[in-house]
Amino acid sequence: MFRNYLLTACKVFMRRKLFTAINLLCIVLTLVVLMVIASLLETAFRPSGVEGKSERFLQVFMMRMDSPDGRARSSTPPGFKLIEKYLKPMPGVERVAALTLPTSVSVYQGNNVSELQMRRADADYWKVLDFRLLAGRLPTPADDALGRMIAILNASTAQRLFPGEAKAALGQRIDVSGQVFEVVGVVEDAMHLNAYADIWAPISTFASSGYRNDLTGMFTALVLAKDAADLPRIREQVAQIAKGVVHDDPKQWKTIRFWADSKLDLFARILTNSDDGLDAGAGKLMTGIAVAMLVFMLLPALNLVNLNTGRIMERRSEIGVRKAFGATSSQLAVQLVIENVLLCLVGGLIALGATAGVLAWLEGAGLIPYLQVDLNLAVFGWGMLIATVFGLLSGVLPAWKMSRLDPVHALKGAI
Repeated sequence: MFRNYLLTACKVFMRRKLFTAINLLCIVLTLVVLMVIASLLETAFRPSGVEGKSERFLQVFMMRMDSPDGRARSSTPPGFKLIEKYLKPMPGVERVAALTLPTSVSVYQGNNVSELQMRRADADYWKVLDFRLLAGRLPTPADDALGRMIAILNASTAQRLFPGEAKAALGQRIDVSGQVFEVVGVVEDAMHLNAYADIWAPISTFASSGYRNDLTGMFTALVLAKDAADLPRIREQVAQIAKGVVHDDPKQWKTIRFWADSKLDLFARILTNSDDGLDAGAGKLMTGIAVAMLVFMLLPALNLVNLNTGRIMERRSEIGVRKAFGATSSQLAVQLVIENVLLCLVGGLIALGATAGVLAWLEGAGLIPYLQVDLNLAVFGWGMLIATVFGLLSGVLPAWKMSRLDPVHALKGAI
């Protein structure tokens, strides 16, 4: 029986090639958009690659300060003093890393000037993130303590400044905005939030030590838990620590708040501007994304319903004959649903190939620096599930209408 359904579906598709092509195009375009978005979101928020430990680390990215009268408010990244004095002594965590936000710097090589992104980070940073070392070594606590003028380059920057193999950059000196650094390591390119940079150097290489006394500044703290189950406790612990922080000028800023967020929580907090408590609004954000994707998927599904309904009207005579020879309404309904599911699955397979092409283009075009995104089995599975849902959504209503056709009227073939 199922084989007959498939053969009939293939005959129907080949009979109206233009109609089939329009249906497939609608399905493919919708699925490509959904799957590209899903792949990018997975790359951003699922632990993988350099941020493979993100399932068990939190970050303090922003702090909020309120004046005594509550009229003034300031949101700013934390300073090194806050991380060093209040967060690094935290008990019950594996380590706390301090790093700066990426800043634009000029790298001079004779008459050539390159505009690159630079971070400064302590030795713990290289233990929290899992950079793939291509050549040389990574910074150590001794480099921090002694303020050694060393630098780490990513692979693209090393190739740009010192063409050849990665090891060709080792031992070379670069002038970064007037400071001279010796390249001691080359790591693989990384696009992730906390790993994105072209050059890294120890925090202690700042031209001035004034950063050590700043409660606010341009830093981020990464808090690595010993186990993912410890994250709720650490969130509460950080919130309690914030209550005990006193600003250097308490007359100007009385209340200080900051939170330890996961990557998703941080994104949600920034996007929704949630700075009033531990709840960053990630649940609401994900619900909104899910609803938006569902609505986006329903629009072409409704279009397919209209197209399929029109196709049914053209097949009235066929339906009448099949009913006259004993076909039940349920059998006819199943036939149409299978046709739609089969068409959507074919569209899903085409969309998978198209999605891989789009992602490859995004990687090569450089629209997102150092983007590395894979179309893995999870995304493949979701793509096929979405294709199946498409088939059901666009087939159920036409199938229901078809099952109610009167065989006598259907045999007349009138539209």
